[in-house]
Amino acid sequence: MHAPVAHDIRLLTGAVDLFPALIEAMDAAQHEVRLETYIFDTAGAGADVAHAMVRAALRGVTVCLVVDGVGTRELPQMWRARFDQAGVQYRVYAPLSAGGLWLPSRWRRLHRKLCVVDQSLAFCGGINILDDFLDPHVNGLLPKPRLDYAVSVRGPLVSAVHDTMTQLWSRLEAVRELRSNDVMAALDALRSADQSMHLSARGSVQLVLRDNVLHRTAIERAYRKAIGVAHKDVVLACAYFFPGLRLRRALVMAAQRGVRVRLLLQGHYEYFLPYRASRQLYGQLLAAGVEVYEYHASFLHAKVAVVDGVWATVGSSNLDPLSLLLAREANVVLRDAALAHALQVSVVQAMGTGAVRVDPQAYVQRGRWQRTVDMLASMVLRFGVFLTGKRY
Repeated sequence: MHAPVAHDIRLLTGAVDLFPALIEAMDAAQHEVRLETYIFDTAGAGADVAHAMVRAALRGVTVCLVVDGVGTRELPQMWRARFDQAGVQYRVYAPLSAGGLWLPSRWRRLHRKLCVVDQSLAFCGGINILDDFLDPHVNGLLPKPRLDYAVSVRGPLVSAVHDTMTQLWSRLEAVRELRSNDVMAALDALRSADQSMHLSARGSVQLVLRDNVLHRTAIERAYRKAIGVAHKDVVLACAYFFPGLRLRRALVMAAQRGVRVRLLLQGHYEYFLPYRASRQLYGQLLAAGVEVYEYHASFLHAKVAVVDGVWATVGSSNLDPLSLLLAREANVVLRDAALAHALQVSVVQAMGTGAVRVDPQAYVQRGRWQRTVDMLASMVLRFGVFLTGKRY
């Protein structure tokens, strides 16, 4: 029996860790750079990543960028010109039409954050190409950096990331060719897109995807399976938290059998509706003994979890309907004690220094107005799920 091939995995905290690693890899690239992101903001430190992509393209490296049509409405004209002149190829996933986001079908976004360089180094996480101290919803700089995570990976997983990204690129090319009435080119692109991807279902390190065809519930199942067999503790940080019944039940049952379950959720929020809807779920969790911490130091953007100090996941998927039912997401799921420990230490430290624990008694006794707002927000979110035709 062959021994499993080892991976070199490194935890990256925030853009302050990720961007220098991306730039170093892009500056050393010899053949290819592929990048997918929901937000590509060229202000502040984001410009450093854009410059690295331009430098790579000018050296003759193939550089392919995919951004989401909602997260990144349009690249600035200056950067479009620079990318065009350098040869950076960029595509927009599901650009908004005149109907905007009114149709539920338009809520299916590209939310994953992936990069692969020379088919030898991959990055996966929740960090957009967005300066840690900048936020689209806030004027000026944030008082503290946004809290988020990613991993860099060398090893067999890189081929899965590369296959995933090239498949999406081929599908976007097929749509582009069809719009230009080049049917043969579109068929060629679709044939390339339909090549099978080798996503291993086993091993200590896996790429777990969510899409609307083959991997509709894979990320949620990975969470439920890990929480369902937890013996000691579950530490979870999630920016947008409104899980379905089965995942909530897994958290409750874990707490009831003596597992210490700690959740780090938003306190300093960007969007009122999902924050208040999330608070509607606290009662069931708190009653079961789940510890809930609300992060106030800055914006929480993380989507990570650690179970029993060994199992961990880092990725783009929130535990809410948009991520679990509609968006394209990508998480790395791994069994690695060293990385899991480092991630748990970071999240627990954030709970202790940047968050406030929700007091169960104070939650029960909160005012009628707060209870009403939480309930209405939850109803609106559930109605949105109903409009998609999905069961949650």
